[in-house]
Amino acid sequence: MTAHGEALHPNMVVMIADDMSFDDCGAYGHPTIQTPNIDRLANQGMRFDAAMLTCSSCSPSRTSILTGRYPSATGARELHLPVPATQTLLTTPLRKAGYWTVAAGKWHLGNAVVEQFDSVLQKDNGPSGCERWVEALRARPKDQPFFAWLAAFDPHRDYQQGTFDPPHAADSSRVPPYLPDNVATRADLAMYYDEIARFDSFVGKVLDELEQQGIAKHTIVVVMSDNGRPFPRCKTTVYDSGVRTPFVVSLPGVTASGAASRSLVSSVDLAPTLLDLAGLQSDTFQGVSFLPVLKNAEASVREHAYSEHNWHDYQACERSVRDQRYRYIRNWRPELPGTPPADAVRSPTYVEMLKLEQTGELTAAQRNPLVQPRPAEELYDLQSDPHELRNLIDQPAHQATVQRLRAALTAWQAEIDDPGPAGGSEDRFDRTTGKRLPKPLR
Repeated sequence: MTAHGEALHPNMVVMIADDMSFDDCGAYGHPTIQTPNIDRLANQGMRFDAAMLTCSSCSPSRTSILTGRYPSATGARELHLPVPATQTLLTTPLRKAGYWTVAAGKWHLGNAVVEQFDSVLQKDNGPSGCERWVEALRARPKDQPFFAWLAAFDPHRDYQQGTFDPPHAADSSRVPPYLPDNVATRADLAMYYDEIARFDSFVGKVLDELEQQGIAKHTIVVVMSDNGRPFPRCKTTVYDSGVRTPFVVSLPGVTASGAASRSLVSSVDLAPTLLDLAGLQSDTFQGVSFLPVLKNAEASVREHAYSEHNWHDYQACERSVRDQRYRYIRNWRPELPGTPPADAVRSPTYVEMLKLEQTGELTAAQRNPLVQPRPAEELYDLQSDPHELRNLIDQPAHQATVQRLRAALTAWQAEIDDPGPAGGSEDRFDRTTGKRLPKPLR
């Protein structure tokens, strides 16, 4: 039995994009990006409109999802840190319960936990990282339920022409107000859209394969991302543009077709939810099951969602807490600018932003990654300010909200034994050029 009803023991497929923001697909209202298969899945299942990631950085975010723990509680909170063998992935209790488990595509978790999957297809994954997804599904034992972690490289930088046919036109790009609306940004976004469309095409191949195998009706399918788009003020930030993920879940007989939920959920909740569906539990998880929300879009399982930003190419230590309306951010390194990841620093968009900075043409919102010092605390009203451009931290009318969320963040940090800025790595790339810095002499 699950904690919320009869155990279903469904097959489980999680498809995770690499650097895709929540609103960059048709299911979330984007007017031009070609995502017919994600949109199809949303029409079959449930779209979550307030799904948050615990980190806007590739490997810590994926580690958090698979362990059901916050990055600072995994021993792998920084980019590229391998998951310690002491950490338990959700695959371990699933395997003990008779599930077959497979990973295909981008791995990014280190070698110590490979053995917690039955099969890991790390080689010959192609430019998208998705080329062996269908192969992984066909290799499954037919007498066991299965869990498949299907991880893309798309839409991670660098970009090149010819990724998708027909390509997205630059004039179809939707430019957020914190990026300059010019030819360079629009062309950069269009190539990013092409990789999202390629990711979507493989989502379609997986959905078709599940249908052809006759198991779609007994398979939960999840499509999500590990962090926001690889552009300034998105990836590696703890704003919605960094940690709000597309999150589409379909399980016939449980999720209503075409449902949309505004309930707050976190990526740390996925592991306990999948185990809940299998009638299992784990005492290592720090998230909560959102199975009640899958059954009723109006249900609620959490009041707050928490996110971290630790080292990702550059020194950083930020924490955030978000409820349905407000986001509070605490920054332990306000003397440092909010430099985007090194690949985004090298992007056409950021190169153009640095030119516009020299001529004084950037708006205050667009200057965000260049500001020094930054605020030590921030508060945003997402209802009236969805792009989080107006910091309300000092406004008298919002002090009760500041105190409430500040207390919630402090309590959460104590609960997960968050080390904060202690032990963080130094910059490894130049903040202006994105080039790797020479290793210091010892």
